[in-house]
Amino acid sequence: MAPLTEHELAQINIARLKAPLDSPQLAEFVAGLDPVNAVADAAEGFVWRLQSDEGNATDIGVFGDEWLIVNMSVWRDVDSLKAFMYDGLHRDLLRRRREWFERLHEAVTALWWVPAGHRPSVAEAEQRLLHLRKHGATPHAFTLREIHLVG
Repeated sequence: MAPLTEHELAQINIARLKAPLDSPQLAEFVAGLDPVNAVADAAEGFVWRLQSDEGNATDIGVFGDEWLIVNMSVWRDVDSLKAFMYDGLHRDLLRRRREWFERLHEAVTALWWVPAGHRPSVAEAEQRLLHLRKHGATPHAFTLREIHLVG
């Protein structure tokens, strides 16, 4: 997909923890946060990511559930996001997600186009994910399996 100049790709993904973040069970996941975020920050096509003063988003609430953690970011295009997600350190951590997170039986990731320069709020991202769960992939919220282009 060619880079879009008027729009950028926003994404949210959530995960339900199997244990507290400070538990031994999640120690390797937590240790990987800073390195994988550094790779994201330097990735081709990366624009922005949600983070608190801690440098990640693990202490930012989502859906009012203290066991859910959120990751949100904005990318230049779909190809940039895919290149980051399925390569290197992020891919290695992604393969181990079942060690740290419960399997959820509803959509946990949503993508949508935002005007260039827009930084989505958690509330906006929650709404997009709920829309995807209710309506399936549409131009309002979609997945990497069913991409909708800006139209």
